[in-house]
Amino acid sequence: MAWLALLSLFGLLAILLSGRVAPAVAFTSIAVLYALAGWVETPQLLNAYTNPALVTLLVLLMVSQALERSPWLTTLSKRLMHGSERHATAKLVGASAVLSAFFNNTAVVAGLMSAVAKQPHFAPSRLLLPLSFAAVLGGITTLVGTSTNLVVNSFAVEATGVEFSLFQFSWVGVPVALLSLGMLIWQARGLPHHAAPFNEAALHYFAAAQVTPDSPMIGHSIEANGLRQLEGLYLLEIEREGRLITPVGPDMPLQASDTLAFTGDISKLHALQRFPGLALFGHSANQLLTDNLVEVVLSHDSPLIHQTLQNVDFRSRFDAGVVAIRRGNQRLKGQLGRIPLKAGDCLLIAIGPDFHQHHNITRNFYLLDDSLQRPSLGRWQNLLAVGGFALTLIAAATQVLPLLHGLLLLLGALLLSGTLQLAELRRRFPFTLWLTTGSALAIAHGLSQSGGAEIITHGVQALFSGYGVYAAFVGCYLLTWLLTETVTNNAAAALSFPVAWATAQSFGADPAPFMLAVAYGASACFLLPFGYQTHLMVYSTGQYRLKDIWRLGWPVSLVYSVGVLVLTPWMFPFG
Repeated sequence: MAWLALLSLFGLLAILLSGRVAPAVAFTSIAVLYALAGWVETPQLLNAYTNPALVTLLVLLMVSQALERSPWLTTLSKRLMHGSERHATAKLVGASAVLSAFFNNTAVVAGLMSAVAKQPHFAPSRLLLPLSFAAVLGGITTLVGTSTNLVVNSFAVEATGVEFSLFQFSWVGVPVALLSLGMLIWQARGLPHHAAPFNEAALHYFAAAQVTPDSPMIGHSIEANGLRQLEGLYLLEIEREGRLITPVGPDMPLQASDTLAFTGDISKLHALQRFPGLALFGHSANQLLTDNLVEVVLSHDSPLIHQTLQNVDFRSRFDAGVVAIRRGNQRLKGQLGRIPLKAGDCLLIAIGPDFHQHHNITRNFYLLDDSLQRPSLGRWQNLLAVGGFALTLIAAATQVLPLLHGLLLLLGALLLSGTLQLAELRRRFPFTLWLTTGSALAIAHGLSQSGGAEIITHGVQALFSGYGVYAAFVGCYLLTWLLTETVTNNAAAALSFPVAWATAQSFGADPAPFMLAVAYGASACFLLPFGYQTHLMVYSTGQYRLKDIWRLGWPVSLVYSVGVLVLTPWMFPFG
């Protein structure tokens, strides 16, 4: 049984590395298998999903939905974009790090990203990646700064019954963050200067044609004219007598002088030449056809990930059509409807009049257009959200009130005041994080019950017996770091924690430094964009290439890792 449990763990890792199955599905499936095998009893399985530290994380993320609508975040972001580029970078990096120490770093990046991407003073590519890196570095300094710390806290509560305090991460996190931020500001000089925002180049992605007065297509529907199944092209919208019709339904009849805007693979433009009475303008459309274009970034929580536009019926679901998709600095070509979407993809969409009414917008996208942002909190609502959160943290730090109790009281106040709505919480509840972490807790328990953890303990003893406890500590950090660069940060923490715990047990050492090695290692994602959600958020918006992230990230990663490996055993001795 022990070897079967370990084999399932390696299978889980292989599934995560393949990227074909969502982490929540993979972890939940293994947890269910453990329950069926009898390694996890039903009460233990249920307790894993109601772990107090995990519930704290979920409530914190729900409260953050109000904090991210605070108007001071938008105001602050605009004030940072003044002075020289070096000063603007330093101010942005500093603000992002400080805010991320206390607010969810994903919400901080989402709040600042739009202003950075749309400001006219500096190329966004010079600022967006430092913004994301700084948010990660600020997040490691407190318990609530990043979901990774709270995930590790969930494991700590399950294993020891003791929680990390609010500022226990600060003893190592603050000096490591300061050293890494200094290197980040220094290295940011080498970032590329990329050209205009995505939507300014939108005209290059259009093919426009006009229905001539004598066209035999007049009076017949889009579908009857054969305009629905064009190879590589998609009819996005129609201009008719000075107004736009978008999205275009299959039953829409054509009229004389209609201007049809097509998007997709413009190299397939010759396909339009077979339609009688359809006059081509060339490869660009007039300005009217771009008035309703907005840019969005696909959220890491979106159910659209790994789906195609055709499969999800994007046009009907959002009352919008996709003009172009960019992944990093590459505009994806070919038939857009058949391209599987990935988290962080930048979509240029033409929105219809009902786009704003759809309630699933914020769950699926980060919006880069200020006109589409949800209304900011009013004065008293803002005071309640920000002031209440500050009081909650103070009460937790002074041990007046446990963090979970304070967050629950604040959440209740936000709901009673109308600052948050139940429907909004339901739409944006972090189900994937809840399932992933709860299932990982159950898997860790199953490893212990099956004997798999004991095999890991003996293996660690054999591997590091001649090198000592410090070498084992370094090994746990490096394992977590490698996993977070290849899978998600929270999945890396979930996979590494049982190994780190078994390692501490095998040496009879205090588990605290090993648990912190997992927490800091899971946030050490600076070389690739795929392991951390904030990197994915800025990857396509900044038009970055992988080598841009590598060039900025490796010096930061080196300073960060040396700081963690030196300071953690000093601040938290092994025994």
